[in-house]
Order: sequence, then structure tokens, then C-alpha cells
Amino acid sequence: MTDAFTPVSLENRQAFYALWQKTPQRSLDYTLPNLWGWQEHYGLEWFFDASLCWIRQRRPAHVYWAPVGDWTNVDWAQTLQKLPRAAPARSGGNGESPELQTSGDCLFVRIPETLVQIWQKALPALVQPTEDRGQWEYLYKQKELATLPGNRFHKKRNHYNSYIKVYGKVDYRRLDDALVDDVLSVQDTWCQWHDCEDSPSLQAENDAVNRVLSHWNCFCELTGGSLYVDGKMVAFSIGERLDAQSLGVHYEKGLNGFRGVYQTINCVFSKYAGAGFTYINRAQDLDEEGLRQAKLTYLPTDFLRKYSVRVHGL
Repeated sequence: MTDAFTPVSLENRQAFYALWQKTPQRSLDYTLPNLWGWQEHYGLEWFFDASLCWIRQRRPAHVYWAPVGDWTNVDWAQTLQKLPRAAPARSGGNGESPELQTSGDCLFVRIPETLVQIWQKALPALVQPTEDRGQWEYLYKQKELATLPGNRFHKKRNHYNSYIKVYGKVDYRRLDDALVDDVLSVQDTWCQWHDCEDSPSLQAENDAVNRVLSHWNCFCELTGGSLYVDGKMVAFSIGERLDAQSLGVHYEKGLNGFRGVYQTINCVFSKYAGAGFTYINRAQDLDEEGLRQAKLTYLPTDFLRKYSVRVHGL
């Protein structure tokens, strides 16, 4: 039997979205823009069976992510045993696809808490979860980010007010494909300021932004907002509806030299794009201390907790 995984592509997006709508807990990691944007960097592949979309990462290590689909309607003992797993290549160098493993441990990463609980109930003796704090996604109350109320947010509100004082009334514009070129221009300028070419992580993010923006109309529920000063875009935020309660934020960038630009785009994007949602999901901090402190200053109300999980004896 050959390895059934193929690189994440946009050709199968309808099949993916059908399963995405059935997924009980929806993380930013598992959105199609995220999988597609980071496909080359992580070597992301997927495999569709009758009820799930399995996701595998090949770089820098061979691990699995959570499957997308209805986790509550799966016989996990049988399903995990049948998961296609590439074995080490056989000697001979004949170019054939590697055979699938049929037993042994499997390592999964970025597993949402809900699925961990389902696995622990279905396979109590085989599942070994480990908390992965760097992958926890920050959840904020939409009303708080949109209004910056009370003393708890006075520093953020001061930055927002400073922006208005310097640049006048906020010129917020909803993003569509007609503004993509402006977004890419801001992204390019931001990268020049931050020396993306000398940073593998920033260059990878830049590649992801360009991949997603270049295929804007291929993604369901993608939305965005921007700030303009004197007719020039100075900041943008790109997000996506995750479910009825949550709006996720994929990317947010502001140009250097514009006072309060980040506090302002955060606030107005939450206000306009986030209208009707209860939570704004602003992704993980990847254990970067500076990023963690910055995210904590906006006072998250909760986290979408994720774990690394080793499943034994498959």
C-alpha cells in the first residue's frame, strides 16, 4: 500500500470545508489559509478518508496534527490504527513510495483540548498528552478589544487617542481583492524594516502572507481591515470566521513611524470585523517571551488550549 498523503492544495478545498464545518473545536492552526499559507514551510500534507481530513507535517520533523472533521462520530481505536504512516524507505533506491507502518507510537502536535479529552475517553491506556503552552491560542472578549473600556485598558486607549490626535479621524477600510496590492506593499515595507531576509521565521511568515493574499478569493470566511493615512495604507489585519462565536486573526502589520498604529488597527478591526462575535482569537505566542507579554497586555479572557499527544501501541 502506498502513502496516501498529498501536499495541501486548494483543489480539495470544498472537501476540506465540508469537514471543517463539522469540527467541534476550531483552531486557527487548522484553517485552510493557515494550512495553505504554511504548506511549504512545514511540508504540510493531508489525506481524506470517509469522515476525516488527516494532516501531517514533514518539516522539520515528521509529526501529525489533529484531523479535521466530526471527532464525536469516530471509532478512534480502529481509525488510529489505520492511519497511513510512512515507514523508512526500503533499501534499493527504486523510487517507490514507502510502505505504511501498521504499528508503533504516533506523535501528534497542536491538538485542541476537546480532542484530547475524546481520545482519553476512547483510549485511556494509550494516550499520553503533554501541555504545550506555546501553542495555546489567546481568546479575548470582542467588546473589550473594540471599546478598550475602563482603567484596565487605559494605556491602550491612550495610544488609540494619540493616533487620532496625530492623524485625524480613523480611515478604516474593509479589505477586498481590490486592496490586495496595498496590503502586499505594506507587508513588503514591513519586511524591509524588520530584515525578513535574515530571519527564517519572518521570511516564512512573509511567504505565507503572500501565498494567502495571492489567492484571496479561494478562501471562505476570510475578512480583513486596514488603516489609511493621507490615502496611504499604513496597517492591515486579516482574519477569518472560525465559528459562530469566534473571529480569528491571521496577520496584523503596521508601518513603522505611525504612532499608535497597532493599538488602532487592533481596536477598529475588532469593532467592525468582529461585530457579532463573542471572542477574538489572536493565535499563539510560540513561547516567544516578548510576544507573550504583548498578548497578555490585552488581557485574554481564556485560551484555546493545545497539547502534544503520544498515542502508544498503534
